[in-house]
Amino acid sequence: MSDPVRRTPHVNDPVRRTPTVPLALGLAAALLLSLVCGVAFGSSGIELLRVLRLLGAGLTGGRLDADEAAGYAIVWEIRLPRTVLAAVVGAGLAATGVAVQALVRNALADPFVLGISSGAAVGANAVLLFGAFASLGVWAISVSAFGSALAAMALVYLAARTAYGLTPLRLVLTGTALSYGFSAATTLMVFSADHAEAARDAMMWLLGSLGGATWGSVPIAAGAVLAGLAHLTCAAGRLDALAMGDETSASLGVDPDRLRRELFTVTAAVTGTVVAVSGAIGFVGLLVPHLARMLVGAAHRRVLVVAPLAGALLLVWVDIASRTLLAPAELPVGVFTAALGVPAFLLMMRRRGQALGGGR
Repeated sequence: MSDPVRRTPHVNDPVRRTPTVPLALGLAAALLLSLVCGVAFGSSGIELLRVLRLLGAGLTGGRLDADEAAGYAIVWEIRLPRTVLAAVVGAGLAATGVAVQALVRNALADPFVLGISSGAAVGANAVLLFGAFASLGVWAISVSAFGSALAAMALVYLAARTAYGLTPLRLVLTGTALSYGFSAATTLMVFSADHAEAARDAMMWLLGSLGGATWGSVPIAAGAVLAGLAHLTCAAGRLDALAMGDETSASLGVDPDRLRRELFTVTAAVTGTVVAVSGAIGFVGLLVPHLARMLVGAAHRRVLVVAPLAGALLLVWVDIASRTLLAPAELPVGVFTAALGVPAFLLMMRRRGQALGGGR
């Protein structure tokens, strides 16, 4: 007998405006080109042909002249890991945005609505402002942020859980309330800092920054994002059922409480991992899932193909803008995502109307 979830028509799934496979291939090609642009653009001008030669030499083990050693270090040790990490973080935030919106059945939800990001900020600021976990060296911020993100996840889960399981409304309310509490603690820590430079670094992290990217942080973030995306893709049929409501999903053989626990764990782990290496970058997880649904419809199997690619593409170009517009100064990535996200989301609300809460 076939899986009833797979044969159930999708609710609120409009006619697809763009075929999924060509769109995904186009986004993948654009992302590959954008990665090259991300390596080529920066405060230290390096010609595109020279960048391609340095990338080719690094990939093939080719020999370089002695005068190209500085350019090679900039390309391979600074810009390339940063650009790759931007793509990984963007893909992770977009994918978890899709999952969280299904988890709480709220179009305004994003990966940070569960309080995970604010919790991670407490741990990161403990390192930046007070030198906690200094013995961990360059890993101190990531380890502390991830640990506090997991602690925040556990606290939200315990506070939201009832004898009847996890309900969307309780998750949103609990995550929002605890997020305010974590933010207040973070603000107090910043005001208590003895050094202005440390406070500035803390604020930079709170607004999102990829300036500390290294090759050591890329595999961890990429592994978490790929594992989370694989799990969500396998659960796409159950996500469609959950979007129809608890009663409908239960009638289709999907346990909504169990699925919410799975989604909560996956999204919290992925969000905690990417926030630990990039800081709190907003709007990607809110905006990109809606954009993907506008392009390919509401079916999660299609959305989970398009949204990560679009999120990666968006964050690569946002990172390029953050480090080039006022070079050599660097602006927080979150400033650009908000500047793009606010008008784009308002425009989408006007275009989608009732699908995003509009009425007659």
